[in-house]
Parts: sequence; C-alpha cells; structure tokens
Amino acid sequence: MRGAGRLVIASLAGTLVEKTPDRLLIEVGGVGYAVHVSLQTFTGLPPTGTAVRLLVHTEVREDAIELVGFASVSERTLFHLLRKVKGLGPKTCLTVLSGLPVRELVAVMAAGDAARLQTIPGVGKRLAERIIVECREEAIKLSPRGRDAAAAGRARGHAAGAGGLGPHEPRLQAARRRPGGPEGQCVRHVTRRHHSRRAPALERVNRGRSG
Repeated sequence: MRGAGRLVIASLAGTLVEKTPDRLLIEVGGVGYAVHVSLQTFTGLPPTGTAVRLLVHTEVREDAIELVGFASVSERTLFHLLRKVKGLGPKTCLTVLSGLPVRELVAVMAAGDAARLQTIPGVGKRLAERIIVECREEAIKLSPRGRDAAAAGRARGHAAGAGGLGPHEPRLQAARRRPGGPEGQCVRHVTRRHHSRRAPALERVNRGRSG
C-alpha cells in the first residue's frame, strides 16, 4: 500500500534468513528486508531458513525508511499507542515492548504502575510517568476488563434499541431462542399486542392535555 506518495509495507511473508534479538533479515521474492523487532517477537520466531510472516509498521523519515515487525496485532496496536507519546521513537517503543509480554504491559499501563515500568531496562522515572499519563486511558480500553466493559455497554445499547416491550420482553427472547419457531410471526404478534394496549392510554392522556 502507498501513503503520502511513498511505499508503505504493512506485512512481510518470506524466508527468515538472519535473526538477532533486535533485527531480522527476511527475504521476499529475492529481496532482503531488514526488520527491527522486540524481544517478545524475537523469542517466538522459527529457526532461520524457514518461512515467517510478520505484521509491519513502516517508519518513514527524511533520511531513511525503517521497518518494525510484530508477531501479533496486539503488539502492533501497543506500539502505535506508545508512538503517540511525545519523545518516543521506534527504538524506544521497542525497548518498552521488549520488557514485558504484551498482555502484562497493557495491565501495568492500565493500572498506572509507573514503578513497574521502571524495571524495564532503559525506562527511567520520567519516561515511565509520561507513558502512564499519555497511554493509560487507551490501555484501559485494551485491557480485558476494558474490553468486557465495552462489550457490556454495546449489549446494553442493543437491548435498549430493541427494548420498549416491557413485560413482553421475556416472551420475545424465548421466541427468538426457540429452535424452528415462528420467530417473525411471534415477534410481530407480541409487538402488535404491546402497542395496541398502549394506544388507549396514550389517547386518554392526550385528551386530558387538550382539555
């Protein structure tokens, strides 16, 4: 894919020719690509000479184009979050990602545990505090608790959108769960009965207001 008139590589699939803890060489179609990775991605790599596939972030600078590879979507997402922190370049972001597994790092950031971040080599007090301040809110959303809360919120929204049936709601849900049942017919029947019962009451209220 291309961005701003420049080639942007989003993933690489090829042969792992060389690997070191911070840099890989992946050959794709006879072309070798140097890819920087975290220790978390490095430890999960297959032996050299075998096939490998990585997600890639393309870092475009005036003097160079660098590729950063990730074994998972979650690690790439966290990298992009860290990149938003003022003063954090790609190498520093990889240093942070190398210090803890992705799930644990998200939990530490979501908890605001700057002291735990400082246990990562190369992360001092100021950097740890800056990461917490600028990333904690998004880290909470990425954490299992945050995802569960978001899912619950969506479920409540769907229930509210399909609600308004009051005491008939359990019957409607039962009809939906009934295997082979005439769901559409039952839903229309329950809904029609519900609104037909509400109509006289609304009509009386309207007459009272007009009087």
